[in-house]
Amino acid sequence: MLFTNSLKKNEDFRTVYSKGRSRADRYFVLYVLENGTDYNRLGISVSKKTGNSVVRHRIKRLVKESYRLHEKMFNSGLDIVVIARSGAAGLNYNNVETALLHLLKLHKVYS
Repeated sequence: MLFTNSLKKNEDFRTVYSKGRSRADRYFVLYVLENGTDYNRLGISVSKKTGNSVVRHRIKRLVKESYRLHEKMFNSGLDIVVIARSGAAGLNYNNVETALLHLLKLHKVYS
């Protein structure tokens, strides 16, 4: 059974930032940390520098959907934090999906 929770607490984000591994490209920075459970937790951070609330929420929706559609391919027991860079504002779904899968592949998250 696949099932992903959200990372919501600032403390959880800080733990992933300090102890996790990071990889980056032009649009996203991705942190990954093992969480010791049998499910993944996904956190998405989009700064106000990226755009107004409509733009920020759109990026979050695209990242969540891309993750959801490929969730079966990923290892479980991970905390994943996606940080959108300002260049992500104008991306369409295909660009977000490609960038996210590329970073996840660099982290060897695929099973």
